[in-house]
Amino acid sequence: MAKIMVTIAPTGGMSMKTANPALPTQPDEIADDVFKCWKAGAAITAIHARRPDDQATCNADIYRAINSKIRERGSDIILNNSTGGGNSGDMLVERPDGLWESNFEERLKGCDGGAEMCTFDGVTVVDTVGHPKEVVVITPPSRCETLVKRILEKGAKPEWEVFSPEHILQDVTRLIQKGYDKPPYYVNLVLGGEKGFQGAMPYSMEILSFMVKCLPPQSIWCVSGIGPAQLPATTQAILMGGHVRVGLEDNHYYGAGQKTNNLALVERQVRILRELGHEPMSAGEARDVLGLTPVRLN
Repeated sequence: MAKIMVTIAPTGGMSMKTANPALPTQPDEIADDVFKCWKAGAAITAIHARRPDDQATCNADIYRAINSKIRERGSDIILNNSTGGGNSGDMLVERPDGLWESNFEERLKGCDGGAEMCTFDGVTVVDTVGHPKEVVVITPPSRCETLVKRILEKGAKPEWEVFSPEHILQDVTRLIQKGYDKPPYYVNLVLGGEKGFQGAMPYSMEILSFMVKCLPPQSIWCVSGIGPAQLPATTQAILMGGHVRVGLEDNHYYGAGQKTNNLALVERQVRILRELGHEPMSAGEARDVLGLTPVRLN
């Protein structure tokens, strides 16, 4: 029997309630969903912040409000704030060439929300999902270093989020070799979704296996399958000794045409890993594995 870390990604930075009314976007909604998912077996939560109008932001005050409300409900779940943000609201800057650009200075604010982990989104891609114009996400090596330094300055551990083998082999490996993280290195492999989604590879058994082979030594890894890829990718991850992420950020459907909610996705994931002879890792156990400080709850 193995212990598996289950991450819940409740919101994301792109979908709106018009796509799924169950999507939590405001601090109390997010905290309520995260608490239920923690009770069901989630050890980590990947948080995205939204403005009161539901548009994307990395506003540190909103992140702190979400994180505080999760703790107030009595959950010791590991808090992981996004530095990707999304492709609406505060995250967009209009360029004179007619394109839109992801606001790097806004992204950095995601490190300031008091989380134990922060996503390292070191991608340079064109995002074509959910926006009428192309959004250029520019994170060259200099910005990658700025981002990981900010994460460490705030006392957080990077979650190295990668979408293709080159993301692993270039900046993630380079920065780890420069000493910007301590083992074990926690890498989230994002696969599937629409073409153009942050440069993500499609999901297949062969692609996932190859990306795992590309990881730096002393890495532990998690899989995020987008849309229909969520269930097969997470099942393969369990069989390969990895960890898993589910939630409405990545997938709105329980089955074909059947919209769902965060709790149902976590409950199904926990049921599947138990059917395969494993158990969900508690937040405290996950914190020990990742080298994070224990949380004392009132």
